[in-house]
Amino acid sequence: MAIPEAPLLGCSEKGIPLVGFGTAEYPLGASGHSMKEAILEAIKIGYRHFDSAALYQSEKPLGEAIKEALSLGIIKSRRELFVTSKLWCSDAHRHRVLPALQQTLENIELEYVDLYLVHWPVSVKPGEYELPVKKKDLVPIDMKAVWEGMEECHRLGLVKSIGVSNFSCKKLQELLAAAKIPPAVNQVEMNPLWQQKKLRELCKEKGIIVTAYSPLGAKGTLWGKNWVMDCEVLQEIANQKEKTVAQVCLRWVYEQGVSLLVKSFNKERMKENLDIFDWKLSAEESAKISQIPQRKGFPGEEFIFEDGPYKSLQSLWDGEI
Repeated sequence: MAIPEAPLLGCSEKGIPLVGFGTAEYPLGASGHSMKEAILEAIKIGYRHFDSAALYQSEKPLGEAIKEALSLGIIKSRRELFVTSKLWCSDAHRHRVLPALQQTLENIELEYVDLYLVHWPVSVKPGEYELPVKKKDLVPIDMKAVWEGMEECHRLGLVKSIGVSNFSCKKLQELLAAAKIPPAVNQVEMNPLWQQKKLRELCKEKGIIVTAYSPLGAKGTLWGKNWVMDCEVLQEIANQKEKTVAQVCLRWVYEQGVSLLVKSFNKERMKENLDIFDWKLSAEESAKISQIPQRKGFPGEEFIFEDGPYKSLQSLWDGEI
């Protein structure tokens, strides 16, 4: 199996490793010690980008794994790793942004994170880190004020880059119009069944990196769909190339020029998920994938409430669904 050394995994022009290791799992925070061991194994295998979030309850296990990797000499410096975390909706208020990042840094035991994202364009009343959120707690988000808080974190040197997650084209354009520091990244659901062509085009035009989460679909997550892995087109291509469906999905995402996050706590699958660099999809295979009917795995219905700021999925995604 051809697994490249970590430096060969590739980086975007903004220094973001193109293949990252996700730490979201459901139930949230269920793994505990096993998550720390999985992250440590991922570092040994060659992953260098680790994606966490306040919501995931994965920040402390990530910090413990980084500390152990340093003590064992698996990595020589924290600078070898690219660490992402995210501001949860209950902290998406101007006065809570900096304290939220400070808590994240305490959890991971780092002086800075490389990338800090607004997790959703959603605010709930301060309090719990939970999903689903309590719909009665949904409040309008003051994105301009929240972004000012993100910019403050950047100015203080607590984060190298700031960005967003789950933002539509319209919401990105509104943010760009108000931002002093433009978002470096938009992390969104993206896979062969939800290809995000319009959003990718806008991000390319604006110099924003797209990072794909759920590149293999949503099996084993909160919403539990398995549409991607069950797709006959992908299965046929995988059989022809003697690859797994997962490898075909990851290779397709990689060929779109975006960074991607993949999560598995199984050692062999961790290795398989990096075995996507010494082969390519043919033009015919790519064309077949481009014609797959589109359906979004996680539309965000948890944030839709008749008395809330988003009364429909169309308003959350601005018609891009």
